[in-house]
Amino acid sequence: MKNFKRFALFTIVLICLIFITTVYYNYPKLNIISGFSAKNMCSCVFNDGRNPQFTRNNDNNFAPVNLAKNKINTENNTAIASVYGLKSRTALYRKGLGCLLLPVDADIDKIKNAESPVRNIKSNNSPYPYGDLQQKNSFFPNVDYEQINQIVNASFDNNEIQKTRSVLVIYKDQIIAEKYADSLNKDSKLLGWSMTKSVMATLYGILQYEGKLNINEPAKVEAWQHDERKNITYNNLLHMDSGLAWEEDYATISDVTKMLFLTDDMAKVQAEKEAEATPNKQWNYSSGTTNLLSGLLRKEFKSYPEYLNFPYQKLIDRIGMKSMVIETDASGTFVGSSYAWATTRDWGKFGLLYLHNGNWAGDQLFDKNWAEYVSTPAPNSDDLYGGHFWLNTPEKMPSAPMDTYYADGFQGQRVYIVPSKDLVVVRMGLASGDAFDFDWFLGGISKGIE
Repeated sequence: MKNFKRFALFTIVLICLIFITTVYYNYPKLNIISGFSAKNMCSCVFNDGRNPQFTRNNDNNFAPVNLAKNKINTENNTAIASVYGLKSRTALYRKGLGCLLLPVDADIDKIKNAESPVRNIKSNNSPYPYGDLQQKNSFFPNVDYEQINQIVNASFDNNEIQKTRSVLVIYKDQIIAEKYADSLNKDSKLLGWSMTKSVMATLYGILQYEGKLNINEPAKVEAWQHDERKNITYNNLLHMDSGLAWEEDYATISDVTKMLFLTDDMAKVQAEKEAEATPNKQWNYSSGTTNLLSGLLRKEFKSYPEYLNFPYQKLIDRIGMKSMVIETDASGTFVGSSYAWATTRDWGKFGLLYLHNGNWAGDQLFDKNWAEYVSTPAPNSDDLYGGHFWLNTPEKMPSAPMDTYYADGFQGQRVYIVPSKDLVVVRMGLASGDAFDFDWFLGGISKGIE
């Protein structure tokens, strides 16, 4: 009995020590952990109508975010999260704007009553991708359907590891393969994470095409006009080679995690950074740069409603991406680095716009050279990055066509554009890296088209 009591006491002490150590180690991160959990829970539940438990078991089920506990209030459209009852954070849903992680001293009434974008969502009696009707089945003799379906189906095998949520394969504007994980379907809205960066870049392509902005001109940041940063151009920002300091590390408290989960005005964070190098000399991936571009975009309009409506009028609704919503920060600026939501099919439309060099059923949104611009390697990027799009290399995906370029988001969100194959492939998921083999995936699908 004494041995049992000693063992029990030892076990209790050990559990307490583990708990104290865990809290001590993570305490500085708790604001970020609970902030991520609240924001993601809010967006999943209110943007897409997901079950909170499903969201906890899937979208928020990774360390250390899974330490947080959530409460949903459907009356005031909020999600509240805390870790062991500490560092509570609240996210608020607003129709047309998605969810916002509330600042600590937020003016709730002002935020609740913020202006929403005006949408121009029309029905179109044409088949996908240009309309709302189901496509007629087309047969392409040069397509190995068995090969492609084999790859698509295998993408969902061992899905507790691969964590694939959806796959869409479009060849010559026709869906030739499509599959969804359990509880998801073609109407499910999925977060693109950093694929939003490619959407933001596209808005600059549209402005340039309309003659309203020249990307080779210096960026209009007042604080830069008295030092070497005054030479940074929009082109430098789009190429991520501005030379500005930035730490993009999601595993710790870094520039990017502080920006996304602790900052009211995300456009300011990168603007306030010092120069580490002269423009065009150092490539450094930065979500802060994209949010700075979003803030600079806002300056191109005389009024806030014009800015708010611009992405929808000139891009999103124009190509029928009815489901897409880009969320804003507390200052009302689009979080261009990370927060665009859309169905898999609408993400596919975005890829098709680039496959067709900016032309959408006869409507030219941006110059055809813009697609070449975003898919041309940025200086010092080791040929990995273009203008807010990622590029293929022999080292990255040797089995896939080398002309592939793509939008890329956290946890394996991808929209691949493969001009040589007249192909767009979308993969949405909750894992990447070693958990999912993108070379096998895209290479296998590409080989199915002669």
